[in-house]
Amino acid sequence: MPHRTAEEVEEIVKLVRLSLYNKGEFCGPQAILWEMEDMGVVPLPSARTVARLLAKNDLTNKRTGRYEPKGKRYPAPTAVRPNDVHQMDFVGPCYLSGPVRFYSLHSVDLATRRCAVEPATQGKGRVVELVWNAWCRLGLPRLVQVDNEMVFYGSLRYPRGMGKLIRLCLLHAVEPVFIPQREPWRNGVVENFNGHWRHKFLGRETMGSVEELREKSLAFEGRHNARWRYSALGGKSPLEAMRSSGVKLVFPEKRKAPTPPLPKPTQGRYHLIRFIRSDGLLDIFGEKHPVPSQAIYEYVQATVDVAEQTLTIRLDGKAIDKKSYPMR
Repeated sequence: MPHRTAEEVEEIVKLVRLSLYNKGEFCGPQAILWEMEDMGVVPLPSARTVARLLAKNDLTNKRTGRYEPKGKRYPAPTAVRPNDVHQMDFVGPCYLSGPVRFYSLHSVDLATRRCAVEPATQGKGRVVELVWNAWCRLGLPRLVQVDNEMVFYGSLRYPRGMGKLIRLCLLHAVEPVFIPQREPWRNGVVENFNGHWRHKFLGRETMGSVEELREKSLAFEGRHNARWRYSALGGKSPLEAMRSSGVKLVFPEKRKAPTPPLPKPTQGRYHLIRFIRSDGLLDIFGEKHPVPSQAIYEYVQATVDVAEQTLTIRLDGKAIDKKSYPMR
């Protein structure tokens, strides 16, 4: 009977879902399918069949009622087309089998959920090479959104000096966006991917060498992009979403990454999103700048224009202040 699922498969789906749930891991249809594949279950059901079995056994957790956003208005960058926005984050330190420590730089395209995984066995200092390699596979984004790690912005001693990432971005017409301090959930898509990577890659793969780490990282990246399905994409995989968009991506002209130190850009913009507290001060990498009183207890977007050497403060998309900002 083609429209009925074997009882054994249904029981496996239920048990796998329970196991993933109890371990605090992702337990949706795609996660269950990956687990069943790793277990050697043959033949595998479709993701639609797994979803139907979960619904049949009341093993889905759905939000009841309409979602009502809470809190202050947040100026999040919007991603409509592929490579409008990449979210980027470092994970680690992690360890191979043996005394080898590494970090992993993850980039996720918001519109298609395509990922790039770049292991860093020599620390975070080679961020230019890691980001460049990710761009060679994902394409150049319009915006790159990151947190406030010093490796991304430069140094507290020279807050206007533009660190490696800012220089790399501005020299290639990419605009960095720094999320509010101590609010990692603003990079929620890449944070969720980090959890997926920990559960499906780091917690399962045994790697004894740097070469094996790089090989398996690329294999995981390819598997995710080709086969992981997102409800936000209408059930498509990242590569299916990319193909259906019809967008032609722009890639770096050279495969080899630029060699630091990079020249200081003379044009371009970078942005910081900050929550203004009662002191009415905007923190830009340690520098404090007063803002108009209407911005207190609100999120603002601060934009540094390198060519104009100006700092513009926007609230709800409207400029409320603009001042000189000499680049030292």
